[in-house]
Amino acid sequence: MFLYNRVNKEELKKKIAEDTTQRTTLSFYKYVIIENPEELRDIFFYDWSILGVLGRIYLAKEGINAQLSLPTVKFDLFKEQLYADKRFTDVPFKIAVEDDGKSFYKLAIKVRDKIVADGLDDGNFDVTNVGKHLSAKEFNEALEMPETIVVDMRNHYESEVGHFEGAICPDADTFRDELPMVLNMLEDKKDKKLLLYCTGGIRCEKASAYFKHHGFEDVNQLHGGIIDYARQIKEQGLETKFKGKNFVFDERLGERISEEIISKCHQCGEPCDDHTNCANFECHLLFIQCKKCAKKMEGCCTQECIDIIHLPIDKQREIRKGPKKEDARNVYKSRLRPNLSKMKSF
Repeated sequence: MFLYNRVNKEELKKKIAEDTTQRTTLSFYKYVIIENPEELRDIFFYDWSILGVLGRIYLAKEGINAQLSLPTVKFDLFKEQLYADKRFTDVPFKIAVEDDGKSFYKLAIKVRDKIVADGLDDGNFDVTNVGKHLSAKEFNEALEMPETIVVDMRNHYESEVGHFEGAICPDADTFRDELPMVLNMLEDKKDKKLLLYCTGGIRCEKASAYFKHHGFEDVNQLHGGIIDYARQIKEQGLETKFKGKNFVFDERLGERISEEIISKCHQCGEPCDDHTNCANFECHLLFIQCKKCAKKMEGCCTQECIDIIHLPIDKQREIRKGPKKEDARNVYKSRLRPNLSKMKSF
């Protein structure tokens, strides 16, 4: 067996689109010492390929960060195999809220320096001294306390389509950018109750330790992130204080937590919270586009990109080989941001 994918993207997407197998999408992470992540990567790829696992998994000497889907009938076997490794025994799974079984189309397991790119020197502070983990009920109660500060530890495009009531949603491109940004914003509020949340909890593990190191006295984090919050809310019949969609990093690009649509189409301004990537592969900009604009703009973000997708394939490939454009965030600002001054939902 080859320990990498040998089929092109289009074929893989077609295959998963036609597959009627019931699949379960889940995510999990754990900070744990992995002496040889390269070796574990090969073991996982072999074993999980046999089980039909698809997804994106990052391994590092500091642990694992996984988002994946697998045939539902293989879930128990997958869990048994993973838990057989003492490093991962009883690691909690976060099960997707909305799941059509098409969240991933291939298996990619990558070895990295860190399982989350945070830009921090972990040797400068105690990364195990994390904040207090709160259940959905406890998080809701904490939100009602006077002078509580709640911070969304996700990127701007994630919080734009969904966030907790009253949350500070920094205009950050990356988690690496957001940490010092939030620290600067809250420099004079270190004595307040601080609530942190993210998609599945992993970013808050590092963020809570970072803020405690910098003198914040009462640091708390949503256990299991938004994904597990949604599960607890449903199971316990609690009021949801999260409004809108939870952005996810797979083919779905989002799962609905509440019925409110708090964002707008970046092209016409109509209520919409559907993310898409520009149909021009040379651009591939992530933005919000309603169905009407998707039809009118042929899935593209600008007329320039529409023109490019109508060029012959060999000409498109030529353009892709040319000088790299500015990063996606600058593209977002220059092409779409001017239209958003009256569209911000927070």
